[in-house]
Amino acid sequence: MLISALCEYYDELAKEGKVVPEGYSEQDVHYLIALKPNGTIDDIIDYRIKTTHKDKKGKVKEQFAPRKMLFPQRESKRCTHSEIIEHRSKYIFGLNYKKGAFTLEDEKNSSGESYNACESHIAFVKRNLEFIEGIDSPIVNAYRNFIINWIPENEINNPILLSLGKEYKDSYFAFYLTGFPQTMLQNDPNICKRVAELLQANKNSEDTQYISQCAITGKKLPISQTHSGIKNIANSDHIQPLVCYNKEAYCSYGNKQAYNSNISVEVEKKYTEVLNKLLSDKKHTTEINGTSIVYWATGGSKNESCCSLFSTFFGSSDNQDDNDKMDITQTGKMLSDTFKLAKEERLTKERISDLTGVSENIEFYILGLNADTSRPAVKFIYRRCFADILFSIAKHQEDMYITGIKKSVPLWQLKKALVRYLKKADNNSEKNDKSGKKKESNIGATLLSSILKSILYGTSYPDNMLFSLVTRMKIDKIDIDKDFIGRYINTVRAGAIKACINRQARAVNKKEELTVALDINNTNQAYLCGRLFAVLEKIQRISLNGNEINRTIKDAYFASAASKPSLVFPKLLSLSQNHIKKLNDGNKVFYSKMVQEIISKIDGEFPDTLMLTDQGKFMIGYYHQIQAFFEKNNKEEN
Repeated sequence: MLISALCEYYDELAKEGKVVPEGYSEQDVHYLIALKPNGTIDDIIDYRIKTTHKDKKGKVKEQFAPRKMLFPQRESKRCTHSEIIEHRSKYIFGLNYKKGAFTLEDEKNSSGESYNACESHIAFVKRNLEFIEGIDSPIVNAYRNFIINWIPENEINNPILLSLGKEYKDSYFAFYLTGFPQTMLQNDPNICKRVAELLQANKNSEDTQYISQCAITGKKLPISQTHSGIKNIANSDHIQPLVCYNKEAYCSYGNKQAYNSNISVEVEKKYTEVLNKLLSDKKHTTEINGTSIVYWATGGSKNESCCSLFSTFFGSSDNQDDNDKMDITQTGKMLSDTFKLAKEERLTKERISDLTGVSENIEFYILGLNADTSRPAVKFIYRRCFADILFSIAKHQEDMYITGIKKSVPLWQLKKALVRYLKKADNNSEKNDKSGKKKESNIGATLLSSILKSILYGTSYPDNMLFSLVTRMKIDKIDIDKDFIGRYINTVRAGAIKACINRQARAVNKKEELTVALDINNTNQAYLCGRLFAVLEKIQRISLNGNEINRTIKDAYFASAASKPSLVFPKLLSLSQNHIKKLNDGNKVFYSKMVQEIISKIDGEFPDTLMLTDQGKFMIGYYHQIQAFFEKNNKEEN
């Protein structure tokens, strides 16, 4: 389904003229090399786009992003292999940059692969001289002179290259003749003509290629032996093919490499090109939990608004601070209005279509990719009508809504709620990896995929999601009074627990027990125990008269009270008598009555053991009661 859907999307963009011409591919370019007619380098111009942004401390910082250019089709080969009109630094210059200086020594990347710049430069010289042989134009002649005269060992101290510094290593280059920056080398008419001839020669040679029935189109076509690489996947610097056979055990019927997949050359070009295009476009991709999530709508670019609207569901990326607010855009307002309908329980598919202007017939795809050692790993691929997806997301927001949540909850925030959150002061105690970098808490890609699927299809959330939320609420120390709706995202955790439990009940046609705010009529024993714990904690805090305490009953007993109430509450009730004595008469009567009212609804004795779902109800009861106190205090202050 994935490759077929990508090909369909390619055809839709091709009709609009929004795909790269045949025989070419888009490539990042960081710097322009200005050549003199004799082939010497006149200058290297910074071609990157400069932008500014504010960091977490409010300081203005600069960012530099490469521009896109069309080059003759890039080939995906892991051996030393130069491209036509080369753009990579080690091939063009034959030098490695190491510890502030250029060297001819081999260099190894993070995977242990050795980069021999001299061999790369030799391959560059050989292939490009062969390609431009017989072409006579000013820029091509300058390029030929550069290739012939450039000797890497004589250019180690080249001042123009040294001025690039560490930017040299990962930058890409394009050539032009000094004084004529409007014509890049790859755009020279003679070069374009030679590229077209080479493309036609490759087509003519297809008669000698392996021809079979294409697994995607069903037609008899030349089959692609190797597939182009996929790039821009999160946490990966490699360009890896999505389809590959790198061991003989994976091959059958005497076929070699990707001949086993029976995917035609035409289909291979389409799906690789459009997938790379989507991954490089921030409007179509986001990163959550180290997974690249790519999404697109059928119908071509006319339905781009669907992607913008869907992206607001993800909110921000992992590298953005928790307190950063989402951009207030038109699509963000649409989702906020949808969330408002969900809160008011006036949500219907017809209302969503009217609100967003999205046709119910638009198919929408969501793809999850993870980096792997040999090829990208497809973690999930979902297809559904976009109106149904919006409705499901809105229902998810409705299920997540709980008192204290003021706006829609993006997926990145839900992911944060599932892992441990560390204060800045705690960072020194967090374990580091071998490289010395701080490890970040993450959830597994399988759990993320299951959560996303349950949201998109409106099914029950995975069981381990509730387990993770309950565990975090039991283990993490959260100072409710000081930081109630703060960086710990306790409101999101509570809303997610409520959503998990209510969807479990809905799946078996049971009545949903948990409401948005405090429910004094709820007689569930776990919910009552949670309420009672919140009241006893409140009594302890008031009895201190504003004095700080190193350890509250929540720090000492919350986790055990949520698991085995019968062992903990008798002791807590005994301790609370000492706290009640310190209250003024009004508070003494008020809180004593509240404790008695809750205990009167408990069936004779406290439960011995609470299972996972009941532990979640305990925490919602605790949260509801604490939030009720919090809102009461705000009203009194106003």
